[in-house]
Amino acid sequence: MSDSSGKLKLGALVALVVGSMIGGGIFSLPQNMAASAGVGAVLIGWGITAVGMLTLAFVFQTLANRKPDLDGGVYAYAKAGFGDYMGFSSAWGYWISAWLGNVGYFVLLFSTLGYFFPIFGEGNTPAAIIGASILLWAVHFLVLRGIKEAAFINLVTTVAKVVPLVLFALICLFAFRLDIFTADIWAVGTPELGSVMNQVRNMMLVTVWVFIGIEGASIFSARAEKRTDVGKATVIGFVTVLLFLVLVNVLSLGIMTQPELAKLQNPSMAAVLEHVVGHWGAVLISVGLVISLLGALLSWVLLCAEIMFAAAKDHTMPEFLRRENAKQVPANALWLTNAMVQIFLVITLFSSSTYLSLIYLATSMILVPYLWSAAYAFLLALRSETYEQALAERKKDLIIGGIALLYAIWLLYAGGVKYLLLSALLYAPGAILFAKAKREVGKPVFTNVENLIFAAVVIGALVAAFGLYDGFLTL
Repeated sequence: MSDSSGKLKLGALVALVVGSMIGGGIFSLPQNMAASAGVGAVLIGWGITAVGMLTLAFVFQTLANRKPDLDGGVYAYAKAGFGDYMGFSSAWGYWISAWLGNVGYFVLLFSTLGYFFPIFGEGNTPAAIIGASILLWAVHFLVLRGIKEAAFINLVTTVAKVVPLVLFALICLFAFRLDIFTADIWAVGTPELGSVMNQVRNMMLVTVWVFIGIEGASIFSARAEKRTDVGKATVIGFVTVLLFLVLVNVLSLGIMTQPELAKLQNPSMAAVLEHVVGHWGAVLISVGLVISLLGALLSWVLLCAEIMFAAAKDHTMPEFLRRENAKQVPANALWLTNAMVQIFLVITLFSSSTYLSLIYLATSMILVPYLWSAAYAFLLALRSETYEQALAERKKDLIIGGIALLYAIWLLYAGGVKYLLLSALLYAPGAILFAKAKREVGKPVFTNVENLIFAAVVIGALVAAFGLYDGFLTL
């Protein structure tokens, strides 16, 4: 899937987007959504999500085409639009979000294997952590062998994981019952879900988690055979994944009622298919989930290393993260990433509830990089930068960038103040690496504006730390 120089073709880039977006989230979607919202709110929420995420996909496509000199996606756009510290923060936040997500994938993977082998339990028993650690370092050494080889294996696992999803959709299409689907559209029978607006807001948090990875191709823009393929891969990947997500969610609501779905154990897709066809349905989905998680792990290990490497290449991260091995793999960035995953795998042995909150935190960490990308696209159109001969396109991109920016702000609101404060706690220590990178090139660490931004981050981090100590904030 790459040419002789190791560049990635369109198929490999699409597989990176689809592979990083379809991880474990879709397999738990029926229960996750039913626990948050009724049928009516789910349909409204998907409508908002489809528009918001599509504009975000278009933002990444526009920026890939209009700013072909910027490598590294979300990191590069934040830096070009809003300065070095915002660029660094985007890379840092994205990196933390990505490896925290990998910890989640390992636990979910071994929890699924626990269905067949009870020794793995809920994915955080000693046997599960040993198994996850062995797998982590196997993936690590596979990636060290070369990006294009890892991208090819990712393509194979992406195709393999899509097969059970297609089968699920086809079987449920024939088993779908309209009377179940329309029984209690606004969830009047479950008042604990709150108002329709409240239901929509709560389900939106789930949709963010399942869509993380939409920027996958733009992170690898420097390794693409053709720059135009980056934008194409983003939109093709997004539309494919959106179709699967909506089908899985909506069809499930016509197989079992919303209260029944809300009580299922995850991966809830397995229980839904088992309800229709019997035990082999649960086995099929469980095998599909294992393949899916292995592929997603590979995608995210690649993305983690690439974002740190891209930031180190232009001196926003320290120089040691710029080192590549003979196969042109950012080796030091890879070692640092997987060492963090290993540490947190051990932590899940002692604190499973913290792990669940950290996954939620991983989602909020990625909202800031999305916000800066949307804001940068909006800014380019507003200033007519790169639009000198294309006024009609400028108007269209101004509207798309504006909607994407509003959507990103809405997501921060939906996440709530608690997760903004906890994010600040993780953003603040990153300044140590930023200061090291600046000193290496003999530049002052912060500009005047950045000093103010950093002060706000530190205040947020201190409030969060005190909140955790005092108990008014919990993980």
